Amino acid sequence: MDGFLTVGQVARQCGLTAKALRHYDRIGLLVPARVDPVNGYRLYAPGQVALARLVGVLRSVDVPLEDVRAALAAPGDEDALRRLLVAHRRRLRARLDRVRGDVHRLDHLIDDGTGALMTSTGTPRTDVTPDDERSLAVDLFNGVWRLLEQEIRTVEDDDRMVHMAHASRYHWGQVGKPENLSRGEWQCARVYSVLDRAEPALHHARRGLEICREHGIGDWDLAYAYESLARASAVAGDRVAAREWTEQALAAADDIAEDDDRELLLTDLETIPGQPRFW
Repeated sequence: MDGFLTVGQVARQCGLTAKALRHYDRIGLLVPARVDPVNGYRLYAPGQVALARLVGVLRSVDVPLEDVRAALAAPGDEDALRRLLVAHRRRLRARLDRVRGDVHRLDHLIDDGTGALMTSTGTPRTDVTPDDERSLAVDLFNGVWRLLEQEIRTVEDDDRMVHMAHASRYHWGQVGKPENLSRGEWQCARVYSVLDRAEPALHHARRGLEICREHGIGDWDLAYAYESLARASAVAGDRVAAREWTEQALAAADDIAEDDDRELLLTDLETIPGQPRFW
């Protein structure tokens, strides 16, 4: 066919299905170089194979179609592609934080019931009771998650997030169990890691692990203590330590009772910067 490639040939070379290529043609994302006027076959130029591969790679990590379209408009612009990928990674991290926040809120609902959460206002009082302390800890903890979930935060939002994480940890320190203290340290470490502040991230990650070890806490709390140290080490630029802590988190994952908790941990480990996949 004069050097042109059929849908099937392109599909085999780029890893996409013929159905996907036809769909991308219909929506104008990857249009064939020509269409045979007799039989209607879609025919692609050899140079379009690389573009099809790019589409396949970007869609495999759930890059939105409009962003893929932008990447195809400037296929040789590596800086633009990197900015696109960084922005998409930020969206995925926010999505993952939303899921993690939902999981933690469900944990509180399961452990404490809905009554205290439904009546809590989150307003500090001078005559704070143990129930008030718990409600404040929960409200502040969840408020941190809502800020982590935002794809765009201001400097003021970041400040609020730091202060709320510490305030939540303080209130847990008054009424919480060791598990709550460890989770509070973990959240402080995650906030500082997101803000690229290595020293406090490492400090709180270490405290979370110390609490787990001191009280014999295992399951996903221990695995996430390792995860927080791996992430904080990556932020600090210590790839060796980040890899070592990641390996410990993976080993601890085998002892997580719930499959969903284990899967969430593995997904979180994949977001640690600069680390290869181990599984």
